[in-house]
Amino acid sequence: MQLEGSCHCGGVRFSLASRTPTPYMRCYCSICRKTAGGGGYAINIMGEAGSLKIEGEENIAVYQAKMPGGKTSPAGRSFCKQCGSALWLSDPRWPDGVWPLASAVDTDLPIPPEQVNMMLAHAPAWTGAPDSDGNTNFAEYPELSIEDWHKNQRLLVD
Repeated sequence: MQLEGSCHCGGVRFSLASRTPTPYMRCYCSICRKTAGGGGYAINIMGEAGSLKIEGEENIAVYQAKMPGGKTSPAGRSFCKQCGSALWLSDPRWPDGVWPLASAVDTDLPIPPEQVNMMLAHAPAWTGAPDSDGNTNFAEYPELSIEDWHKNQRLLVD
């Protein structure tokens, strides 16, 4: 599926192909909450890095999060330096993927059959993060990858 996205001010536009376009996973980690979270979480989907096309690249800045213990994450969180909109995450450990935030995607996305909530051990009380809402919840990272979840749900796009 071809995805189109942009920042709020229109200074950055992007497109990429995705076989996993269903936005299902809410991440409540402090990095996602503070850099991109509306509602206290961010939803990442996965795209093919080689297909990423960008207009307005001069308006992009990249943030590398500080991890517990003072280490810097190798992952880069791209955002518009004009309006601050979070756009996507890329990581040299997985060079074939890029993870656009569902909030930056302008294409109508498929509605997920369930929500997966992760990093709930890090969710502040104000978020109203679910304890048990009929969806799948994880205190930390789930073992199932974005691609494997799409396969299990029969939502992988060819």
